[in-house]
Amino acid sequence: MRPGSTTPSGAQRRMAEDGKEESVATDDDSDLTAADGTSSLNNTMVEDGSTLLRRMEICVAEAEKRSGKNAVNMQETFTVYLVETRPMDAVTEGRNPAPDSLWRRYSEFELLRNYLIVTYPYIVVPPLPEKRAEFVWHKLSADNMDPDFVERRRVGLENFLLRVASHPVLSNDKILYHFLTEEHGWKEVVYETGFQAKADSRLRALSATFRVRNPDKRFMEMKHYSDELQSHTSQLLRARARKTFTSTDILSTRESAVRAVCRKHELTQFELEMASQDLISKKQQREELATGIVRTFSFKGMTNKLFGQEAPEQREARLKLLEELIAEGEDTVKEKTVECEEHVEKAWVDMQRFKEQKDKDLREALINYAVMQISMCKKGIQVWSNAKECFLKM
Repeated sequence: MRPGSTTPSGAQRRMAEDGKEESVATDDDSDLTAADGTSSLNNTMVEDGSTLLRRMEICVAEAEKRSGKNAVNMQETFTVYLVETRPMDAVTEGRNPAPDSLWRRYSEFELLRNYLIVTYPYIVVPPLPEKRAEFVWHKLSADNMDPDFVERRRVGLENFLLRVASHPVLSNDKILYHFLTEEHGWKEVVYETGFQAKADSRLRALSATFRVRNPDKRFMEMKHYSDELQSHTSQLLRARARKTFTSTDILSTRESAVRAVCRKHELTQFELEMASQDLISKKQQREELATGIVRTFSFKGMTNKLFGQEAPEQREARLKLLEELIAEGEDTVKEKTVECEEHVEKAWVDMQRFKEQKDKDLREALINYAVMQISMCKKGIQVWSNAKECFLKM
């Protein structure tokens, strides 16, 4: 809510309407939502069927440069952003109460997004604007304190909050609500959720990408779609830079958010395959021990031939241990199968929502670009017409 503003922005109204449509659709999938798990339910607000953006007006009003000491007690300069919120019912009733406001650093936005990625691995979490001015083809200064860069990042952070607040699942998370309303103690609440312990290792995820054998075909299509999205949006962004396309950063690259969902599927599928392979190996060992017939070459088989078979008591003890391990393995396979199936089902639903939202964003951005070009051409015609009149009077 910038000074003097009394009504929600056009983007916020559109996202609120989209959230209304999506909330109706999610009612039909309530059985999926109910299976999210205890941790997700504890962090979800009670008001289902209504996105946060329909109940609260949100904006990142301004940016401010500050100086202070960092964690290692060294002086640093950083930028903070003013997040303002106001109940939507007060706006619709014509009242104009003073908005609630608090300051957030970019790192706090990063923490919020990391929490959402870990807690909702099946959701394409909206991206943040770049942390540093790295893209030289934007023709902007590489200085992080450059006013143009700071303003562009402010718009990107507001866009991030609006997208999260309009999502049918993410918008009802209590941590998001704390981020918007509680200036102090918010980080402690996030860390208390233990989300960092649940975060998947990047090395494990990369290993699973190359070793998984039977990934879901739909996720292979999703990765292909992600590559196409990266290529197309990069071309549009370069064209925007050349044409001085100054609309909001709607077309920022989102392939990393799509790939994060794909990587999680590959990891869960790989863990399922490893658990299944281990279970098959244990059952084969049980069969060989029970029959005394070794079907595959092993060090144990060689020692049996050299030094004789095990005593009956030893064999019974090993059989008992194998039975326990097989029972545990079967439970693990069932658990991983359910986890993988749930992730695939929920992720595919959110991917369809993401594609629809992307189409709306692209259409809106291109329309705004066309309107801007028409306006510039009209101004150019007017300038040349005035110049022509001046020449004719000479």
